[in-house]
Amino acid sequence: MLRCPECSAEIDVDEDEVEEGEILSCPECETELEVSQTHPVALNPISDELEEEEDEDELEEDEEDFDEDGDLPDDDDDDDEEEEDDDE
Repeated sequence: MLRCPECSAEIDVDEDEVEEGEILSCPECETELEVSQTHPVALNPISDELEEEEDEDELEEDEEDFDEDGDLPDDDDDDDEEEEDDDE
């Protein structure tokens, strides 16, 4: 019998049949739990906050690819600035 690390509820799973990396769900708090090791079985909660931060980072990267008109920015502008720095 396993216990949820978040709410301590019992999770009815045969410890001999789980595999490392398997995702389980707590029946009480519905937290997704990853099996991090099998002997003994250890469960780590999968944080929704981490997933949300990754999604936000991806959105920010996508937004940087376009200027305010929705066009791809010109890379030539960056080259000009670098050349000016080299002259000084």
